[in-house]
Amino acid sequence: MTLEVYLAFVLSSFILALAPGPDNLFVLAQSALYGVKAGILVVVGLCLGLVVQTICAAVGLAAVVAALPPLFWAIKLAGAIYLLYLAYMAFKHAKDELSRPQVSKSTAFRLVRRGFIMNITNPKVQIFFLAFFPQFVAPGTVGVALAGQMIIQGLTFMLATVVVFVAVAAGAGMLSDKLMQPKFYKWLNYGSAVLFVLLAIAAICA
Repeated sequence: MTLEVYLAFVLSSFILALAPGPDNLFVLAQSALYGVKAGILVVVGLCLGLVVQTICAAVGLAAVVAALPPLFWAIKLAGAIYLLYLAYMAFKHAKDELSRPQVSKSTAFRLVRRGFIMNITNPKVQIFFLAFFPQFVAPGTVGVALAGQMIIQGLTFMLATVVVFVAVAAGAGMLSDKLMQPKFYKWLNYGSAVLFVLLAIAAICA
């Protein structure tokens, strides 16, 4: 991969990270509810998921998933069910008294886990990697060289994701810090519940 091609890939990665999608909407919702630190922890989970997705693409597992519709649908269904669970929890917490819990070690683990599960149960990320990454690979690149380039691309895409998503988390978290009123908190949870339901429907229908 030449420098010019790599820079074009970097620019494309930032543009794609900025495009509205399930992951950045998820970061937005969690940051608005629980604050900047919580949103960043979700980003950590999402990026760990991207590491797994990159490895799967590099070793060919993503192609296997794409070639097996039942497996593809099973992963999508698992992701949709998890989103519906998050919707239920958000709806449940809407009835709680206004309180933003401190991010303890156990809470931090749950937030990272949410981001990780959100990413790895989205098989469309694997398919996207298979369709997007090869566009920036030199013709004739195969074997170890191809896997190496895809790993570099995956790490680059993850870096772009970190920059954009941390900015989203910071913006949403700071905004919610200024607007945290009991009524606002209640409807923010209800809004998050609706968002999760819509994302679950989109995951199944897309």
